[in-house]
Amino acid sequence: MKKIVCIMLLGFALLTQAQSKYMTKTGSVTFEASVPSFEEVKATNASTTAILNSENGEFAALILVKGFRLKNALMEEHFNENYAESNTYPKATFKGTFKNFSSNKLSGTYTIDGTLTFHGVSKYLKDIKVTLTELDNILKLTGNFNVLASDFKIDIPKIVSNKLSNEVAVNFEFELLEK
Repeated sequence: MKKIVCIMLLGFALLTQAQSKYMTKTGSVTFEASVPSFEEVKATNASTTAILNSENGEFAALILVKGFRLKNALMEEHFNENYAESNTYPKATFKGTFKNFSSNKLSGTYTIDGTLTFHGVSKYLKDIKVTLTELDNILKLTGNFNVLASDFKIDIPKIVSNKLSNEVAVNFEFELLEK
């Protein structure tokens, strides 16, 4: 019995080590909810953690919401307190899988389906177009998608509804290193 357990554990350890993972802790995510003719509402978070399993195309990203930097401190305060409620919901996550992924040829244009969780709400997103480029053992992953603030139970007060778009454009860029 001990031999069987040891063989199973060894087999599991070899399987987990065979998977290639690429990771970063310095990925960049930018969102913009600007309305023409008004002040830009745009923020960037340059400390996003992301991981890609290059064997099966599974991808995940974690963002600390307070890491978003806006144009000025007052906008950041309003974003964190009134919209994102980052003390209550400190993290945003995305978990998804590349469609038609091939571990033999990593570079290419793909689509990802997955779940974005923000402000305590999870929403399934389909067909996010991404580009994956492999260069010198670095995978560069870029892409974008749009979401609605209202889908994540973020209310835009009527007094600022003409200055802030409900539609939010999200762009991301990750340089993933093999781990």
